[in-house]
Amino acid sequence: MRARSYIEELASNGRYHFCSSEAFQAISGSQAAVRAQLRRLKEQGLIAKPARSFYVIVPPEYRRLGCLPPEQFVHQLMQVWEEPYYLGLLSAAERHGAAHQRPQGCQVMVRKNRAELWCGEVRVEFIARGDLEKMPVATVNTQRGVLRYATPEVTALELVGYPKHAGGLSNVATVVGELAEGLDAGKLLEVARLSPMSWSQRLGYLLELVGREQLAKPLQPFVEEQAKSYAPLRRAGAIAPAKRSAKWKLIINAEVEPDA
Repeated sequence: MRARSYIEELASNGRYHFCSSEAFQAISGSQAAVRAQLRRLKEQGLIAKPARSFYVIVPPEYRRLGCLPPEQFVHQLMQVWEEPYYLGLLSAAERHGAAHQRPQGCQVMVRKNRAELWCGEVRVEFIARGDLEKMPVATVNTQRGVLRYATPEVTALELVGYPKHAGGLSNVATVVGELAEGLDAGKLLEVARLSPMSWSQRLGYLLELVGREQLAKPLQPFVEEQAKSYAPLRRAGAIAPAKRSAKWKLIINAEVEPDA
């Protein structure tokens, strides 16, 4: 079998990814010859290579991207890597209807830091969260399989935990306000108990700032009982002089201006 016939057969069976090792077994010739065939297909835009030894088949509608959209191959890549994952932060927020600022790349939570991937115009950013397997996730069917992504409650807490990956605190406040319609106060508290305390302190403050006091209310006694010290609203910001919120045990060391 030639490489072109191989990818056509995969696509006809609804599969749009393969590994080098699979291609070596299926395509006639030495490994060097198979690599040469795959390289020619890549030059023609018929396949792309998001990661080492991992290829995707690129249908005509995505040739301008030079790759499949990340939502159509991230799950399969994570399976090859044997890596737990879920889409998080702005990528998850967009899934939940909070599309105020679209992420510039697909944001994927993993256990350890990984270098970002570029494939044509497609960017995949990996953000480390060592305990991600404890987090509740949702799944959705895509054209190429399934996709895991953070629940609204996990998303809201992670946005305040990783503001540099979410456009800064003002954008975080805006997105949290948009997420609020889909947040469940009880589930939010459950996820808060699995997350760093400072995230609850910051999220409670931001929820009140955007007029979502009812969602913030269950977090307040939790913070009151469990927070051992004051946390800065902006982790890397100057501390003194700064206002303090006794309610949230928070040092207000940053101006937050959510969009209306």
